[in-house]
Amino acid sequence: MRIALEICVDDAAGLTAARDGGADRVELCAALALGGLTPSPGMMRLAAQAGLPAMAMIRPRAGDFVWFPAEVRVMADDIAAARAAGLAGVVIGASLPDGRLDVGVLALLMQAAKDMDVTLHRAVDLCPDPVQAMRTCVDLGIRRVLSSGGATSAAAGLARLRAMIGHGVTVMPGGGVTAQTIGALAGLPLTEVHASASVPAPEPTDARLAAFGFQPPGARQTDAARVAALRAALDHMPPG
Repeated sequence: MRIALEICVDDAAGLTAARDGGADRVELCAALALGGLTPSPGMMRLAAQAGLPAMAMIRPRAGDFVWFPAEVRVMADDIAAARAAGLAGVVIGASLPDGRLDVGVLALLMQAAKDMDVTLHRAVDLCPDPVQAMRTCVDLGIRRVLSSGGATSAAAGLARLRAMIGHGVTVMPGGGVTAQTIGALAGLPLTEVHASASVPAPEPTDARLAAFGFQPPGARQTDAARVAALRAALDHMPPG
């Protein structure tokens, strides 16, 4: 069985690199340096024409996932924009101050995303009880969860990832997943993985771009060769 590869991208070049490298799906974002924010309507429309299923990140700001009512309205409108653009689905998440999933907000977002593919993002990694979070997902109709197992990388979060698997939800490991590290996940019953497959972006030729903050330090970009290397590594993994 082929393990699906999702690549997160935040610009037009990233879309092309993901497709050319052999990705099966893209997570479409803005500002990946901030963990991914909602992409623009223009990027949504471009992704809908890229030849790959695309999932739009729905996250109106950086920081936590405790949303104010106005932010929930923004997210519902952004889901409508993703639907209008013809995208396959959306990536959502909402937390209570103690880290548990915010069932009320997620229910509203699920209603907005009715009949679309939905992924719960790494807000799940803040949950104190990952198994209860999986049960909440089932109740809400969320069938896929992106998680690093509550750690800074999926390889470091293996124990929690194992605990999350087997509750009626597809667990898609993400976080530090590369062709070199994917072997650490070989013991999991993998069906999907998530990665950035990125390399450092070239230094700007005009130093003012960095000085003015137009390109942040440590900027990265999707790399087709890294996508292809991870695709090849997945194709050679034994069944989990």
